[in-house]
Amino acid sequence: MNLHHDWRWPALSLAVLCGAFAGGTTAFTSTEKFHVDDPVSVEPETQDASGAMPWTIDLFVDLAINLFGRPGDDAVGVRAGNVNTIDEVPDSSWFTNRIHTRPVSIDEAVRGPHRGTGPAAGMWTVIAAKEVGVAPGFTISDEAGETWFISFDAHGYPEAATGAIRVANGIFWTLGYWQPENFLTSVRPEDVVIGDTATMTPPSGRVRRMRRDDLETIWRRAHRGSDGSFRAVASRRLPGDPLGGFRYHGTRPDDPNDIVPHEHRRELRALKVFGAWTNLVDMKAGNTLDMLVRIDGRGIVRHYLQDVGSTFGTGATGPREYDEGWEHLYEPDLLWKRLAAFGLVMRPWQTVDYAESPAVGRFEGVVFDPVTWKPRVPTASFRHAQPDDLFWAARRVMAFSDDMIRALVHTAGFSDPAAEQHLADVLIQRRDKIGAAYLIAVHPLVNFALSPAGRLSFENAAVAAGVAAEPRGGYQIRWERFDNATGALTQIGESAIGVAGAVDSPVTLPDARDAFMSVTVRAVQPPYDAWTPVRVYFRRASPGWALVGIDRSGV
Repeated sequence: MNLHHDWRWPALSLAVLCGAFAGGTTAFTSTEKFHVDDPVSVEPETQDASGAMPWTIDLFVDLAINLFGRPGDDAVGVRAGNVNTIDEVPDSSWFTNRIHTRPVSIDEAVRGPHRGTGPAAGMWTVIAAKEVGVAPGFTISDEAGETWFISFDAHGYPEAATGAIRVANGIFWTLGYWQPENFLTSVRPEDVVIGDTATMTPPSGRVRRMRRDDLETIWRRAHRGSDGSFRAVASRRLPGDPLGGFRYHGTRPDDPNDIVPHEHRRELRALKVFGAWTNLVDMKAGNTLDMLVRIDGRGIVRHYLQDVGSTFGTGATGPREYDEGWEHLYEPDLLWKRLAAFGLVMRPWQTVDYAESPAVGRFEGVVFDPVTWKPRVPTASFRHAQPDDLFWAARRVMAFSDDMIRALVHTAGFSDPAAEQHLADVLIQRRDKIGAAYLIAVHPLVNFALSPAGRLSFENAAVAAGVAAEPRGGYQIRWERFDNATGALTQIGESAIGVAGAVDSPVTLPDARDAFMSVTVRAVQPPYDAWTPVRVYFRRASPGWALVGIDRSGV
């Protein structure tokens, strides 16, 4: 896909698909395949979205639509609509390329989105009750007048919810998602007062002033430490004006920059892999937040994964149910099977030997299968995920080293070293299973480069990760001149190598600036049917060649 200013995707012609390895010259249309700004590194968001208004997504309606319907299914099998010409996702108000795309140090990953410190020392003033979610908490203003959203551990499960939030916050920021600043902190009841304007909405639906007994109810639901304090996560108020959450299908109609349906955004499809890794089962609009921010005088809607705390083995109120991560809340086929067998249908989760702990909950990596993992409620972006989306996501998961994972888990501040080790060990196990499942989903050739002298180099990501063997017959490489104006391909030779590495062009390559080359790499006797030919394009640039295109469609 070409991500240009007009968001056009010039499709490859049938002649290319049929003549990938035929000799001679193949004619294309006259439309330029590559523009001067390819590959686009930043998604063009040139329109002013200042007119975007707050909206409310009814969570029960959203749940019903996704659980019993199939929203966004009018275009099935569609490739992601926001990738550039080298099959990558540009930076945007949705996603920022970090790990795998560039070096990310352990210190940077641990720091994550945090640019300041937690709430100022002194008294907290409650300015609002918590209206969304089941975790005990409220909104406060600290001594410095800054607004914070406070969330506590559930009674009887110290460090569980707060630890999960803190670790997941670092993981998803490192992956590239917009995240709030979440700080671990503690508070004593005597240091909290209720503000004059604080309100709450009880089950009666009538808004009223918040009372001290409301606060006492929150304290009873939260876990109190032996010293009388409560451990909490303080989430700094995000910059800008809140607009409500986003859905995993369709677009936001009042955002002129939101033109790619969400089910076709790769970073949302990739959550099928990232969610499986971290067991992020609570995929719903209520855990997202759009913020209207000002950039260069224009309004831009920034899209946050605001709450990724429903991860690993615990939820807001205690350990995960045994079937979470294994089944949707409603699966009609499975329901009928159970009815027909009087409930005697064994599922994999019923045989899992969980090493449970109050801080981590039910989280394992031995029986875990990333391909069959499921959130509570299906999402359109997951259903539309294509093999290249899953490959893209798996490379980022595999970029987390053991040391980085252990450092991120350490930020949970668990008092039990065994809990910290268990969570890190399972994340490492699940990471490796994701690599084994998805690095082979497409022909995993990566890191293409062409030297000024015409020496091609590339790597097989699956082989490098130890999850696949090289093709038995090696690789055949076809070299062609490419006319960007007409799309014509002219073969200039072929070469072959035994394993991924480097190979010289059989002829001298053109040296004119902005000349184009097409190089097609085909696996001979590949171990997987998905390893179809990969075509890459280079543009001559001083002093060498720049990669401008990757096509994994099997041309």
